[in-house]
Amino acid sequence: MITEELVRGMLTDVLDPEIQIDVVNLGMIYGVDISEDQKYVKVTMTLTTMGCPAYDSLREEIIEKVESLPGVEKCEVELTFDPPWDKEMMSEEAKLVFKYLF
Repeated sequence: MITEELVRGMLTDVLDPEIQIDVVNLGMIYGVDISEDQKYVKVTMTLTTMGCPAYDSLREEIIEKVESLPGVEKCEVELTFDPPWDKEMMSEEAKLVFKYLF
């Protein structure tokens, strides 16, 4: 069974290339919608900055991870900046790592 928790778990392997923290703990994943038949998954995400050059590679990696789940035929990534990303969206673990890096 495909669940939001399962999808988010898969996405913890998708790292922001600049700071090497995953997109889930960074708070960049705003939503995961799964169709009733579980063949289609839409991931709504944001970026830490508008115009981030890493978007294309992050998007491709998210699609690859989600479509590797048994039964998922298509994954779509929707980009939003509403609300804009803020450091407060990070998990406590990510905030700790971020604090030591920057």
